[in-house]
Amino acid sequence: MDLKQLYREADTAKRMVDAALAFLDALRPDQRAKACMEFNDQAERENWHYIPRERAGLPLKEMDPRQREKAHELVATGLSPGAHAKARTIISLEPILAQLEGDARRHQRDPELYYLSFFGSPGSEQPWGWRFEGHHISLNYTIIEGCMLAPTPLFFGANPAQVRHGEQKGLRALKEEEDLGRELVLALDSAQQQTAIFSPQAPPDIITRNVPHVRDEVRPEGLAGAQMTDSQRQVMKALVEVYVDRLPEEVAQVERRKVEQADPLAIRFAWAGGLERGKPHYYRVQGPTFVAEYDNTQNDANHIHAVWRDLRNDFGADLLRRHYQQAH
Repeated sequence: MDLKQLYREADTAKRMVDAALAFLDALRPDQRAKACMEFNDQAERENWHYIPRERAGLPLKEMDPRQREKAHELVATGLSPGAHAKARTIISLEPILAQLEGDARRHQRDPELYYLSFFGSPGSEQPWGWRFEGHHISLNYTIIEGCMLAPTPLFFGANPAQVRHGEQKGLRALKEEEDLGRELVLALDSAQQQTAIFSPQAPPDIITRNVPHVRDEVRPEGLAGAQMTDSQRQVMKALVEVYVDRLPEEVAQVERRKVEQADPLAIRFAWAGGLERGKPHYYRVQGPTFVAEYDNTQNDANHIHAVWRDLRNDFGADLLRRHYQQAH
């Protein structure tokens, strides 16, 4: 299929350009210099992570209220309304986490330590990209030829996964990611579970961590769709949709088409760890071009990491390769 027939995301790309330019126009020269980097700085462009750390870019903390509003308007162009609300919930967990950890905490927990970074020039004919990132959020967009978007890696996390005390008691930022994964593994019979569960112990984190491009870190294993009933495959499809639905609709449609092009019988579901709520656990759903990976083991299994990766096109790798081939 021709790439431009598959990637028809010009409306979303235009909204991103407009929001990016509006944000940059609201900055002082020193702020703009901090926010903007060269697109060909691949090492920094692909230097993503979900832990609290120093980052390149301009943090919300150094913006005035109008600039922060413009920043969130850009972030909203890269997420569905539901996912944007989820991102704000994740950010709102930082003060709660600070209270839980108390004075002994190792990291600063600050809802304003989320950074916007730009690579290249928004709206130019050349490829450009932007990143919104902080603790438990990493949103990475690469825009090619003004209409083709690469939206991965796309990471959400939550600590605590479920707020257990205080005014927000019961709040779960990533409820669907956890509940549908468990629903699927519990829908399997004992023989299917023996195939799907590759380890009785969950790994301490997502296996792919923050690698720029997923290579051999994870391989298809577990239970294939061909070994599932129709109803089980429907649950697996719904689980994948949780991750795809993080994206704005126009971009999500492209991701769905790529998922649908894969043989649903070949998509695999793998689980590790306990089956009961509160036990450390891990899963991933992996197809030829994508992987949704989830882990909940830290802090007494109340700390979720959940990422959507494109095995061919993270940071626009495949789109950029074809773009440069055609340009030369």
